[in-house]
Amino acid sequence: MENALGEVAESRENERIKVLYIDDEVENLRSFKAVFRREFDVEVAESGAQGVTVFETLRPDVVITDQRMPGMTGIELLEAIQKINSAPIRMLLTGYSDISAVIDAINRGQVYRYLTKPWNEGELRNAIHSAFEVYDLRRRNSELLKALERANEQLEFLLRQKLLS
Repeated sequence: MENALGEVAESRENERIKVLYIDDEVENLRSFKAVFRREFDVEVAESGAQGVTVFETLRPDVVITDQRMPGMTGIELLEAIQKINSAPIRMLLTGYSDISAVIDAINRGQVYRYLTKPWNEGELRNAIHSAFEVYDLRRRNSELLKALERANEQLEFLLRQKLLS
């Protein structure tokens, strides 16, 4: 797709969405992977620490984590990965309706969506697609802004050249 600056914007339309799901319950990880592996590139992790490691190598588009895990809560995990790379969209999934966790998730982990367990396949699928749309729009906006900055620099250079001649 060509943008207004004559450059071709990178498209991810044919690429699969990369999703990282972190949960300490192995059965939840298996279920998630079984349901979504045909549609998304799915990676899973069994703990917050493992999730951070996988996050650093995978570079996912969307991160979904359980809130209540031993060693590191989902909110703490989302805070940690946000410091590494804030671009991926973050979602919190929990079986507990704890309003303080919701508030912390929004304020500390900058969570895009808060979902409850047991998850509904259609709702979760739609949430992942919506999250990726936001991710992709932010990425494209960033690329367009960089292209605009380059174009402005070139115009300034040409203007200086014209003024000097």
